[in-house]
Formats: sequence, structure tokens, C-alpha cells
Amino acid sequence: MRLPDLDPASIPEEQVRAAFVALLNVVEVLSAEVRELRAEVQRLRDENNRLKGEQGKPDIKPNTPRAAATDHSSERERHTPKRWSKGQKIALLTVDREEICTIDPALLPPDATFKGYEDVIVQDLILRTDTIRFRKETFYAASTGTSYLAPLPAGYNGQFGPGLHSLALELYYAGLMSEPKIRDLFHSAGVLISAGGLSNLLIQDHDAFHAEKAALYRAGLASSPWQHIDDTSTRVAGENWFCHIVCNPLYTAYFTLHGKDRLSVIDVLRDLQPRAFRLNGEALQYLARTQLAASTLRVLAPLVEDRDRDDAGLAALLTTHAPGLGVQAQKWIREATAVAAYHALQGFPVVRLLLCDDASQFKSVTEDLALCWIHAGRHFKKLTPFLAVHQARLEGFRTQFWAYYRELLAYRVQPTPAEAERLAAAFDALFATTTGYQALDDRIALTRAQKAWLLLVLAHPEIPLHNNPAELGARQRVRKRDVSFGPQSNTGRQCWDTFTSLVETMKKLGVSVHAYFADRVRQAGLVPRLDALITQRAAALTLGASWHPAHSAVSY
Repeated sequence: MRLPDLDPASIPEEQVRAAFVALLNVVEVLSAEVRELRAEVQRLRDENNRLKGEQGKPDIKPNTPRAAATDHSSERERHTPKRWSKGQKIALLTVDREEICTIDPALLPPDATFKGYEDVIVQDLILRTDTIRFRKETFYAASTGTSYLAPLPAGYNGQFGPGLHSLALELYYAGLMSEPKIRDLFHSAGVLISAGGLSNLLIQDHDAFHAEKAALYRAGLASSPWQHIDDTSTRVAGENWFCHIVCNPLYTAYFTLHGKDRLSVIDVLRDLQPRAFRLNGEALQYLARTQLAASTLRVLAPLVEDRDRDDAGLAALLTTHAPGLGVQAQKWIREATAVAAYHALQGFPVVRLLLCDDASQFKSVTEDLALCWIHAGRHFKKLTPFLAVHQARLEGFRTQFWAYYRELLAYRVQPTPAEAERLAAAFDALFATTTGYQALDDRIALTRAQKAWLLLVLAHPEIPLHNNPAELGARQRVRKRDVSFGPQSNTGRQCWDTFTSLVETMKKLGVSVHAYFADRVRQAGLVPRLDALITQRAAALTLGASWHPAHSAVSY
């Protein structure tokens, strides 16, 4: 019998079975180390060859889109396929003009009679220049000594009209085209525009757009007590920054900052308002959960107050009453007081629950935290057992994992206290499983420890079970980054955040990106403001129903 086919459960003697299970886990550890060492040896060989002026092993991509060893997506397991049917487009179209197609009478027989028309709908798009010479009337009044000059129509400002301006914004921020390619397109259509002129159209004089982004973000935060959050890297003027994505079903907002630590997360949730710190009772409770020295806590306790301080004020307080604090201690105090100040914020929506991955910077920022089940499942898929018996046990557990996930999905549709209790008990049973495959058992134990964060959905059925909306938002930044590398100035960075927020929010609200940019540049005011749409639709969705006082909280 070959070793990979042996099931330890078939060994009757308990001590022999336990020893064999331990040996199998040693084999798994050693096989994983061999894989890592082989990869490291290959990297060192390639680097050695490079230093000699030679080439390393060629990076030949597999025929499949993704190699099995690096494909950690759980879409196949969690996703329930839906029956596809072709949609009807004709009913959605607006006919701009009609044209009658005639038949040459010479081709018709004498007895042919007219029977009407057969309609055929054809879509087309016209891209052409519209170069205008405006002749502005000029008057002079000797009585006032003043010249009077006729204004240009709304939207016309500078050398380029609103049509070209709005199209440039649409292609760059919604179409994810690079500036050189947009310029090539304009040149081929007969528009003469310099690289600097195009850059100015894309990033200069957009205060109205920045204001609408700020308004939609505030409306989005107010639309539900829970929010998705994630981050991805972005290079700004050649430096590594981080783009934070906050969203819910009605909007997506982007913020690119220097860091992604807990203070940066709070900055984002405060919409980049000046930092505030509050040393109150909540801050002391936060610090009690850290490893801050008890003597320092005793020094801080008499300093409790219900007012905010700025950076300088907090530094002065610590210098006076707790001099000589280490870097880590100061970091804990700054985070604790920043969280307390955020929770005490008045006149601005405070998020009560973040739905995210298990990154440490998101923890303790809000009242509650819900973890993404897709991230939890991804940890199991990353396991790569060598032995067939362990492969089978991993596959069996993952099958149970996704079956339980689908039960949670059903609960979200029809939540009841009895079902919540059953699912909580089922979680305990599932994640008490012992398989004998040590790496799998360790991962099961780590997931079991996150029960409170994974089962927040039982108390708040409105929240999704995954963080895909924020990850999809991050993917948009990655695609933009792949095409345009990164903004080169703070103005460009702000425009990247603003316009991506507007575009992604329009997609969720069903607003035409093309119509929106044309409307805003022409100052027509026909397309409703995005913050107003968010507020209107939030009232119908009731995304925070379980937080209502009348809702009976579920205990799990």
C-alpha cells in the first residue's frame, strides 16, 4: 500500500494511530519546506546568473489563466450559477432620427403594392470637431468709462469647449485611458491640444466636483451604520502611498494617504478633517486592553476630560504629565484618544460597524467589526497538503465550510431568532472539527477564535457576508494605476480620488457617466446631485434596520 493512500483511521491501535498521524504531519511540514527551498534556490540561481550578465530561468506562463497553486479565489465554491438569458436592448434605446430607405421603382414589378415599413434599429456614434469662432459683442459707455463685453455661453472657458472637456474626463476617469492615448484620439479627430493642456483639463479647476464628492461621501456614511473598507497601494509622484476605499451599496469613495495605519483609517472615516484626540473614559478602557504600563495608566486617569485636543495639545499634555514615554506607548495613546474623539464626533455620521478583512488597523476603530467570509475561506484554500488523505480531509472541510456559508445567506433573507441560535451552534460544531491534518486544524482554530466577528450577520442581517464591494473598488484603482501609473502631484491625487468616487458611485446609482460629465461641465443642472440620490434611495433600502431601537438584538 502506498503511503499517500493510507487513512490513519483504519489503524485500530490508538497509540500507533496517533504516532502515524504525527508522522504524516511531519511529512507535510517537510514537503512544504522543500517547496519553499526549491523556490528560493531557483531565485538565487537566477540572481547569480543575472550578476554574471546571463539570464535566469524563463518565466513561462501556464496555458491556464491561473496556476492552481496561486489561485486562491473562492468564487467557484461560494457562487451559485444563475441561468443566463439575453437581455433586450431595443426597448432601452432612444431613437434620435428616422431615415426612410426607398426601393428603386425600376426594380418593382407593375403590380407591386406598398405594405408599409420594416423597422431596423442601428446604433452609431459621431466623433467630430466643433471649432467655434465666438464673436463677443463689445460696447463702451463714455458716461461710465467702462467697456462691456458679452460673456461666453455656460461651460465655455478657455480654449476648449464643454464637449471636449467632459469627454476627456470620461475617457480618463471612467474609460481608464492614459493621457497620451486620449491626446492621440483627439489629434486623430482634428483637435490640437498639448499634453499640458490636456493635463489641465483633467486636474485643474474642479472645485465643484470635489465638493460633490465630499457631499456624496457624507450622504453615503449617513445612509447606513455599516460600511465596507479596504485599501490598495498607489504611487504618488514616485512615492508609495495607500488608497483607502469606503463603500456600501449606494456609493464608493476613495482617499489616497501616506499611510494605512489605524490613525489613517480614522482620518478617512472623518473625511480628512483635522485630527482630534480625546482622553476620556473610553480611551482609558482602550488603553487597558493594550500592554501600556499600569503606572502610565495611573498617571493618565486623573487627566480624563470630555474635550478634544489637537496634535500639539496632546503632545503637550503627555510631555507635562508623562514625560519619557516610548514610541509604542505614545502610539497606543494617540490611537486610543483618536478613536474616542471619533466616537464623540458631533454633526458628522459616525460608522458603527466596519466590514473588512482581518487587518489589524481596522480593529477597535468602530463599535463593531464584521469579517469577510471570503477572506476566511481563502486561508483554507491556501493550504497545499502533500498527502492524499490530507487533501481529502481539506476538501471535505471546505465543502462543509461553503455549505454553512450558504445557510448564512439564506438566513439574511429570512432572519429569525431561532435560526440565529441554530446557526451559532452549527458554527461551534463545524469549527470544533479535528481532522488530524495539523495545518488544517490550526487554521480551523484560528477561524473559531473569530466567531464574534464572523457571526455579526446574525445580529445585523443587512450586512453582507463578504467584502467584495470594497475589493472591487480597489480593483478599479489597480486598473487605473496599471494604465496611468500614478498621479504626479497632490492636485492630481485629489482628482484621482474625486473622479473615481464619482464614477463608481454613478455606476451604483444607475446614473449615466456620459450624461453626468456633460451636465456638470455645461452647468446645466439637469442630472440630480449624487448625494441627493443616495439620501433618497437610502430611505427605501433601510440598510440599518437592525440598529433601530425596535429591533430585538440576537445574542450568539
